[in-house]
Amino acid sequence: VQLQASGGGLVQPGGSLRLSCAASGSIFSIGAMGWYRQAPGKQRELVAIISSVGSTNYADSVKGRFTISRDNAKRTVDLQMDDLKPEDTAVYYCNMMMKTGRWDSSRTYWGQGTLVTVSS
Repeated sequence: VQLQASGGGLVQPGGSLRLSCAASGSIFSIGAMGWYRQAPGKQRELVAIISSVGSTNYADSVKGRFTISRDNAKRTVDLQMDDLKPEDTAVYYCNMMMKTGRWDSSRTYWGQGTLVTVSS
């Protein structure tokens, strides 16, 4: 099982980016999906999470600016980031809770990370 994240890059303050993460491999089911970020010198923090039925939660710092969505058929989770600020600069990681078999326990899988830089 692999998670492949894409969509990072350099953007000016106030700009937008859309991150995408796709799961591949032998997957029985996917539960919650999320995006985390880690800025230089800081701990990894939760940005947004979406449950298997579409319920969402966001970090206070991104509420009203970021939107998480998922496509269960495509096994993807996206993060639309608007009105980006320099403090959003970080490596962004996707994760998914997945079962690879009917009788297996769910475990967390992580993507490789994609760098978002917000700078003028």
